[in-house]
Amino acid sequence: MEWYSTQALLPSVEAKEHSQQLIRHINETIDRAGGWIDFSDFMNQLLYAPGLGYYAAGAVKLGPAGDFTTAPEMTPLFARTLAHPLARTLGELNSQDTTILELGAGTGQLAQDLLKALEKKDCLPKRYAILEVSTDLRQRQQEKICQLPPDLQRRVEWLEHWPTELEGVVLANEVLDALPVQRVRWQNGQWHQWGIAVMEEGWRWQTQPLPESSPLLAGMPIMTDYPEPYDTEVALAAEGLMTLLGQTLKTGRAFFIDYGFPAREFIHPQRSGGTLMCHYRHHAHGDPFLYPGLQDITAHVDFTRVARAARRAGMQVETWQTQAAWLIEEGILHELEKVHGETNTDYRAVSAVQKLLSPAEMGELFKVLVLGRGSENESALISLGL
Repeated sequence: MEWYSTQALLPSVEAKEHSQQLIRHINETIDRAGGWIDFSDFMNQLLYAPGLGYYAAGAVKLGPAGDFTTAPEMTPLFARTLAHPLARTLGELNSQDTTILELGAGTGQLAQDLLKALEKKDCLPKRYAILEVSTDLRQRQQEKICQLPPDLQRRVEWLEHWPTELEGVVLANEVLDALPVQRVRWQNGQWHQWGIAVMEEGWRWQTQPLPESSPLLAGMPIMTDYPEPYDTEVALAAEGLMTLLGQTLKTGRAFFIDYGFPAREFIHPQRSGGTLMCHYRHHAHGDPFLYPGLQDITAHVDFTRVARAARRAGMQVETWQTQAAWLIEEGILHELEKVHGETNTDYRAVSAVQKLLSPAEMGELFKVLVLGRGSENESALISLGL
């Protein structure tokens, strides 16, 4: 029996009805489009359809009662370590009007911990802005921020739209992986684009040939030695985010922390099934048709394409490292030493840091990409294949 067929993991009656509403909405979208939409549009509806998509509706997403967890939820030491490079960045700016903009702030735990850590370092931004599409998560963030002292609370604001200009820091922890992706297939010596059609029995995968001039194919390797069929993902939405970043961030840095690979590993002969992954109640699987609106859908990040788009937008690659190497370099082990001996904290902190650093957990799969306006890191460019 499949894990999602077990009674303990079945959605409630209310959740199933919500899912059916989203299915009807997507079916209408496909019908208006002429019977087929590309996978990026389909994934965008599943995740962000107003009031119905996974991130736009009210179900709990993070933590034990949700579908997945993230580094800030595991330990405050993640934020305390991240505070070091953020403080350096804010300290370098000759401005009193600095901002930290966090994209997709989860439960607000990272924002809460970062503000406390930056206050101790006497390096607070004038404002801490959060851009959040999920009504449920925005409410949880507000509850977290309300636990802070009044001076810190006053610095936090929620944005409805991307800002026009910013000096300071853009921060995105596990955001790029949640942006819609296109799925493409190499078969019979040609690239095809995956999309979704509606049949009597429900949704069905269908492909359409791609012209060689398609922007989806920019930077793709020659597929001579690759198996057929070969599926992979292209995140044009992530590249669009880099364009916005280049237009907006006048001074400062952007920090992207996510799981993924450079292009040579992302598009690899052994990765013929792509990287698309779904998360439902802490179980991972590969079926995006399951429980529409009730499960997360992600794809690993092609950091080479992201960095290339950022450079086109005028940004420079200052850092690109594994999460483990970056956290150690920024002092997470020193932060761990500080909590040694604290009641009921020591063991949990050690366990969490081990997960953040271990090659078998998050240490190697997760990467850190830091973009700025300063000089480029030549070794990072070489590692990314740029």
